[in-house]
Amino acid sequence: MFELLPLLLQGVWVTIQITFRGSLLAIIAAVIAALGRLSLLRPIRWLAIVYIEIFRGTSLLVQLFWLYFVLPMPPFSVEMSAFSVAILGLGLHIGAYGAEAMRGAIRSVPKGQYEAGLALNMTPATRFRRIILPQALLAAIPPGTNLLIELLKNTSLVSLITLSDLAFRARQLDQATFRTLEIFALTLVLYFVMAQVINLGMRFLERRLARGRMRGGL
Repeated sequence: MFELLPLLLQGVWVTIQITFRGSLLAIIAAVIAALGRLSLLRPIRWLAIVYIEIFRGTSLLVQLFWLYFVLPMPPFSVEMSAFSVAILGLGLHIGAYGAEAMRGAIRSVPKGQYEAGLALNMTPATRFRRIILPQALLAAIPPGTNLLIELLKNTSLVSLITLSDLAFRARQLDQATFRTLEIFALTLVLYFVMAQVINLGMRFLERRLARGRMRGGL
C-alpha cells in the first residue's frame, strides 16, 4: 500500500494549496458580503444579495465549468489557469454560504457593545475592527469550520478542469493498478486527516479568540 503514497501525496499537496488559498478568499468574500447585506445603502445590499443567491443557488461544478470553459469565449474573453479557477470558484462558492453565517454572527453581538464603542468616541471602522469583528469571528467559527471542511471536500471537483488533485491521482492510480480498495481507502484516510487538521486549527483559533475576549472584558 505504501508504494501508492508518493503519487497520492502529490495530489494532496495540490489539494492543500487549493484549500488554503480558497479558504482565504472565502473568508474575505464572506466578511465583505455580510457587511454588504447589512449596509444601509440599497445598491450595495442588492449586490451582496445577488452574489450570495447566485453562488448558493447554482451548482459548484457548473460554476467551475463557467469560469474555465465559458469565460475564455467571446464576449467575455477572460482566460485563467485551472488553478486560479479552482481557487476563485471554491472561494466564492463557500464565501456565499459563509456570508450568511457571518451576518448572523455580526448581528449576535450585543447592542451594548456598539454603545460602548460610541461612548469611547470610536469611529465606525475602529469600533468594527476592535469590538464587533473579534466577537463576530468567535461566533462564526463553528459554522465556518464546517464550511472550510466542505471546501476541502469540494476540491475533488477540480480534477474535472484538469487539475491533478488527490481525487485525480486516486483515479489515475486505480486505472493503472486496479487496486481499487487500497487506493480509495487510503484516499479516504488522507481526506480525513486534512479535515481533522482544519478542525483542530479552528478549535485552536477559537480558544485564542475566547481568551482574548476574556482579557478584553476584564
